Amino acid sequence: MYLIGIDEAGRGPLAGPVAVGAVSIPVDFNKKRFVGVKDSKKLTLQAREWWFARMLEWQLEGNFHFHVALISADVIDKKGISHAIKRGIAECLDVLDADYTTCSIVLDGSLRAPEQFRNQKTIIKGDEKIPVISLASIAAKVTRDRYITKIAKKYPKYKLEIHKGYGTKIHRQLIKKHGPSKLHRKSFLNSLRKKSRIFRSSDLPSTRARP
Repeated sequence: MYLIGIDEAGRGPLAGPVAVGAVSIPVDFNKKRFVGVKDSKKLTLQAREWWFARMLEWQLEGNFHFHVALISADVIDKKGISHAIKRGIAECLDVLDADYTTCSIVLDGSLRAPEQFRNQKTIIKGDEKIPVISLASIAAKVTRDRYITKIAKKYPKYKLEIHKGYGTKIHRQLIKKHGPSKLHRKSFLNSLRKKSRIFRSSDLPSTRARP
């Protein structure tokens, strides 16, 4: 019997993938190891990295497993953010070889696993209440941040390593100046342009990707 916790990171940014993290543990796993773990948003960068290192160690021991799915901006634009997250959840469960007849799944917020997983529960603020979801949130956040920091070298003019693709003032100003890249979520930019003065139609005439 296994318990699987699932959470996502990067639902709202203007650039980069959304990350879905899943952690799988035996129901009798020594949960004392999780003392002090918190939702990734309430941890410092150093604390998140510390917990991520612990997860890698536990995975090597063989009775703790996790996976993070990164679903691209292209998929988000074509199918929507909800579809992208669902795809990420399905990938995680497939990689973790989750047995829908025996495993239990707990998910944060409004997330849902595929219907065949009957024993699942969505928990509001689950990343604050359930350690295995907290760990999934950390795995997703650290993996996405590392990816963005790495790929930022290909797109230096957007300073992605600073804001990780979120819609900060400096990021919006740089998009206004340079136009969107292939890494940007064009559907999100279109929505933001309708709401924000920074993206008046005269400022950003096209959301066509630029290299």
